[in-house]
Amino acid sequence: MEGQQPWKPRLSFRNVTIMLCFVNVISALLLLQGFLSSASSRSKVSASQLNSARLRYIKESEEIRLAMQPWELIKRVREIHQEAYAEPKTVQEKDAKQTAAADLSKRLKDLRSVNDANSLKALEEWRKRKMERARLRQLEKNGTITS
Repeated sequence: MEGQQPWKPRLSFRNVTIMLCFVNVISALLLLQGFLSSASSRSKVSASQLNSARLRYIKESEEIRLAMQPWELIKRVREIHQEAYAEPKTVQEKDAKQTAAADLSKRLKDLRSVNDANSLKALEEWRKRKMERARLRQLEKNGTITS
């Protein structure tokens, strides 16, 4: 009889499993769409209310902050800064050059005073040790070559 009805679908475990998975995927997509659409509709209504409340709060806080600033004090500080920097720059440049020159001359004098007998003695001892090490290295090198 099976040969007489080729159009009849065969129900196997594999076919049933595939259909069941397909139905599960479709139902999951529909549920996900439902959750997202309800959340977005709720967020649209509440977002507009929250945005207007936030904007009002921000405007009020900005007005309060601006009202609390000491504008007269700020203007006076700016005036003082402008007066301080309004001095002739040539005087400042000359002062800077003179102080730099004085500083350099002081450093040179200090450097000369450092080069006293103790530093020369230490330098001479270092040179002697260096020459002794070089001489020992040369002797070792000559000794290993002749051996």
